[in-house]
Amino acid sequence: MHPLVAVVGPTASGKSDLAISLAENFNGEIVNYDSVQVFRGLDIGSAKPSVAEQNRVPHHMIDIREPTELFTAGDYQREARAVLEEIRQRGRIPILVGGTGLYLRALTEGLFAGPARSMELRARLESRCQARGVEYLHALLQRLDPESAERIAARDKPKIIRALEVRLETGKPLTEHLSVEPRRPLQGFAVFLIGVNPAREDCYKRIDARVRRMFEDGLVEEVRSLLDRGVPPDAKPLGALGYRHVLANLDKTDAWEDTIRVIQRDTRRYAKRQLTWFRKQTNTTWFDGPGVNKSIQDEVHRRVQLLVGEFYGV
Repeated sequence: MHPLVAVVGPTASGKSDLAISLAENFNGEIVNYDSVQVFRGLDIGSAKPSVAEQNRVPHHMIDIREPTELFTAGDYQREARAVLEEIRQRGRIPILVGGTGLYLRALTEGLFAGPARSMELRARLESRCQARGVEYLHALLQRLDPESAERIAARDKPKIIRALEVRLETGKPLTEHLSVEPRRPLQGFAVFLIGVNPAREDCYKRIDARVRRMFEDGLVEEVRSLLDRGVPPDAKPLGALGYRHVLANLDKTDAWEDTIRVIQRDTRRYAKRQLTWFRKQTNTTWFDGPGVNKSIQDEVHRRVQLLVGEFYGV
């Protein structure tokens, strides 16, 4: 089993710094699992690693698509698993880092390989959602597939739509498909999960500072540049945190301070949801503090050294 290290935690918790440190110390290469960093041109708002950071150690799954292209969790699973195999063939250790829990789960645990997506049916469900709200779709799912409705949160629109799509397309509930076609977990790798968890107030301060720095670094200009390149405002990546807020206020240039505060607030809420998601990952070794903390980095290095010692023969 080839060792693989995944760094998890809320946004602005210092995951990237810790991942680079691990890669430099353990002959590693970084594999991104952030769903926005895969797109070219979305650099500032996604906190994409700088050119200097990417030059320190090899990075993968960054800048691999144009913002106008469709890129799903299934696409990520397929391409990232190929990258992992290439890294293994080089005798190096993959270090996963990012903020999209679904991508990490798709990579390590696998995805439901059910019927292909129906764009026509999805468009109808999206239209119903806009007209009547996501609660209506969840109520519909409760009638058609109560077991899935019990498992899926009432406001988790993507999962609700997928479950409805499977039920309406095949006549069978999602849970029945899962029992026949289980997910295919990653093979050949021993996955070690490292979690960083700063104190809440510390994390919130880091979030607030990061958002303000994004505006200082040119987030508004980045959004304008994307639009000038022909990226439509309704492109999915521009619906990401920060980008959608700037888009909504491009014609209100005297109100950026209000926009900054709203992004800070929404990012803090997002961090709470991330932590809830990552806490559900079993067998994670958690560290109380940010990944930039030297004492935490030293302890993580010590733990990882023990984990990969057999691979190195020490």
